Amino acid sequence: MAAAKGREPVSRSLYLPDDPREAVHPVYVAGEMGTVLRFAQPVDPARTKMLGWEGRFEPLLAGGHLVVVTPLKELDPEDRFLLVVTLQNGKEFPFTITAQEARFDHQVNVFPVEESPEALRSRLAHHQTRERVLEEENERYRNEETSIDHAIAALLAKGAAKMTSMRPKVVHFFKNPQGVEFLVTVLASKKDNKVAVVFDVKNNSPTESWSLLEARLATETGGEKKPFALRATQEYLAPGGMSGAIAVVMDESVFDSSNGPERLVLELFRRGTGLREAWVLLDRQLLR
Repeated sequence: MAAAKGREPVSRSLYLPDDPREAVHPVYVAGEMGTVLRFAQPVDPARTKMLGWEGRFEPLLAGGHLVVVTPLKELDPEDRFLLVVTLQNGKEFPFTITAQEARFDHQVNVFPVEESPEALRSRLAHHQTRERVLEEENERYRNEETSIDHAIAALLAKGAAKMTSMRPKVVHFFKNPQGVEFLVTVLASKKDNKVAVVFDVKNNSPTESWSLLEARLATETGGEKKPFALRATQEYLAPGGMSGAIAVVMDESVFDSSNGPERLVLELFRRGTGLREAWVLLDRQLLR
């Protein structure tokens, strides 16, 4: 599990045409994690092969309706391995085994277009889940459009602090072992009773991109999570010096807890590794 930490395991369905060789679909794997491909018809193990797997993968497991692919270690996003799964009825399904920073496939259900009742139920469940997720996202976007804190965060991320009442209080600078630099500016507004943090990030890594997995704001002692608004200028920072900014804004009330005023810890976690990349300690004294 540590090898895949920070990536989201996904279960999904593929619906392939009568001649599945017309398109080769990617399957995303993670080091030391098994990815299961499940087919509507039984698999022929003798005619199911992956090219160039030796030394990079566990031996392919194929039997019944399942094929299991397990890399010995993480793949690079540019790695490509051809997997051809042959069913007992002779139909072949080609796939490209590769990797992706954001997620990996825990299970892939493969159905022919001439759908069985099982496939129809799976597709219906998939669409219902997707519809629910979209409704939740739309509601969140509607709330953010009318949020003052999100508006302030958007201005700060774009470097327009002068258009807000926020003023700098503390500045930190550090970088991680891969060369990613963080200039951390803590701002506050006594007038609006708000505190903000701007992370100016520069990715000096020559090979690896950088992106945010999660920002977390919690009390220093009890770990109680607190709400905040976040805006970022870039989703991904390409290697070679690309820069971007992440702005977080919070109301003074976040410092309150059942035990009285609390100090807070704001942390940034990196996508792909799940490691904490930057953090800052915040105190209500910033508003004095």
